[in-house]
Parts: sequence; C-alpha cells; structure tokens
Amino acid sequence: MAEISEGDVPGAPGGLVLGLVPSARKSVENMGGPLSTTKTSGGEAVEVPPYAPQWLELREPADAAARAHDLLDPLRIRLANLPGKASGLVIHDLGCGTGSMGRWLAPRLDGAQHWVLHDRDPDLLHLAVTRAPRTAADGSPVTVETERSDLTELTAERLAGASLVTASALLDVLTRDQVETLAEACSGAGVPALFALSVLGRVEFNVEDPLDAEITEAFNLHQRRGDLLGPDAITAACEAFDRRGASVRVHPSPWRLGPDDAALIEDWLRGWIDVACEQRPELTPRVEPYLRRRLAQSAAGELRVRVHHSDLLALPRPRGGVS
Repeated sequence: MAEISEGDVPGAPGGLVLGLVPSARKSVENMGGPLSTTKTSGGEAVEVPPYAPQWLELREPADAAARAHDLLDPLRIRLANLPGKASGLVIHDLGCGTGSMGRWLAPRLDGAQHWVLHDRDPDLLHLAVTRAPRTAADGSPVTVETERSDLTELTAERLAGASLVTASALLDVLTRDQVETLAEACSGAGVPALFALSVLGRVEFNVEDPLDAEITEAFNLHQRRGDLLGPDAITAACEAFDRRGASVRVHPSPWRLGPDDAALIEDWLRGWIDVACEQRPELTPRVEPYLRRRLAQSAAGELRVRVHHSDLLALPRPRGGVS
C-alpha cells in the first residue's frame, strides 16, 4: 500500500562499459525529458525538448537540497538485505542528464557501486561520466558505464542483477503507459525504485499576485499535453506500483528558493511563463509586466518561491527470498 507523508498526493552508445572509477536541456521545471519524441497511445508523436546542461547545472543545488532524505533509511535497509551485496550494488539511473542523482546518492550509500547511466543524449552521458563520484559513503569504489536507451525498451529481464533503479525529474514527462512499463520492469525484477523531484503542479510565492493562478493553470495544461502525465505522475506511479504489490512511500521534495537563488529564480520564472503563454497565447501581454515585477522583487531579495515536487520510493516484492 502507498504510504503518503506530510499530506502529498499520491557517452558511449550501445551500452559500452567504460569500467572506470572517475578521476577526473531543457526548458524549465520538467517540461522536457530524456526522450526526444514520445508516442502517445493514439500514435501521435509529441515533441519533448532536450535538457540543456546549463539548466541542469543551475538547478542542481536546489535539487540536492530538496531531495527527500527521509526515504534513504528504508532504501538502505532493503539494499543491506540484498543477496550478493558483498559484490557491490548495481544502480540504473534513467534519464541521467549530467548525473546529478549519482553525485547526490552515491556518497550516501555504503558499499561498492556500479552505476549504469541511461540517456538519449550522448553529450549529457559524457558529462555524467566525467563528473561521476569516485567513492561511496564508506570509501568503497564507484564505477560507471553508459547506455543510450529508450524507456520503452526497459524490461524485467534487462534489470536482471540490478540493485536499484533511480531517476530524477522523470515521471512527469512520461505517459501512463510508460509509467506502467517502468513499474512492470521494476516489480518483475524485484528491484527497488527511487524517483525524485516529480512536479505536483503547485507553486507558492511569499508575495501573491493575481496572475499566479492563471499561469500555474496554463503551465499544468501544457505539462499534460498529448498523453503526458505532468502533475498526475506521482499518483499514476503510486497506483502502478501498488497494483503490483510494491510498498510505496511518497515524501515532499519542494524547491525552496530565496535571495541566494536569484539566477535560478529568473531562469525558472522565464521558462514557467513562456510555457504558460505557449499553452495560452492570450496571456502574453499581461505576463510581461508580471515578469518585471517578479524579477524586481527577486533582485531586491524580497521574493521567495516554493515549487512543489514529491519523491517516490517503491519497494517491490523481493525475488529470491530477500526479506
């Protein structure tokens, strides 16, 4: 059954193993994704813009601060009970981008780790490899490989031997069918899944403005374009894993942005507004003065924004008698 916390609703192509211990796209707020084109259930192709490395770099500190630490203990307990753990963890990072999830999570888990970084963008895979962490929490080695892959190809068989599947800012750019595929693959393999930073479609400003609600509504409609789940993704993922007998926990992971985040606030605001206007062009004349007001508040250190996300941990029924 799903457990909900604090009131939230539920580059080497071909998988070339790089075998190294590292030594050395998008528009805003989950509007893009690791898939360049998504096929809807009706066969329509929905263009999903790629992630821009500059945007991923800018948002990484806010992502790291937002991720739900409370989900780590139950995850650690499951991983500690895996058979063959002594040989190390194998972690698949879906839509890895520049690898921020690995940089956050690997140093918080004990034991040797081998990360398989999945993305469609070879440039992002290259950045993820070069910036991958070297060591786990206890000093054990961390190694990586890359795989250019599509979520539609993910199966339980492909996850054989995996210890964990993880992703960040992914679920809300998927369709319901793709979430079902993901849940089926993880549950069929008995592999835990940690999905961070799925948008909930709620934004709060410390200083309210009459246009806030209209922009939010238009943005959320754009998030649901085609068959994409957008703010409905967490609920859909909870249901998909729950139907397959997994234990599901959801915890809030909001961005809390303030005076120290002026650059991120500006980029986020511009992207948020641009997407809203793409959905509802009649908003355009009204949002220009709105944006000026908001940027002036941010420049004066007066603006604080909370962008709501949730993190989800799914613990499927283990295979092989693991407790």
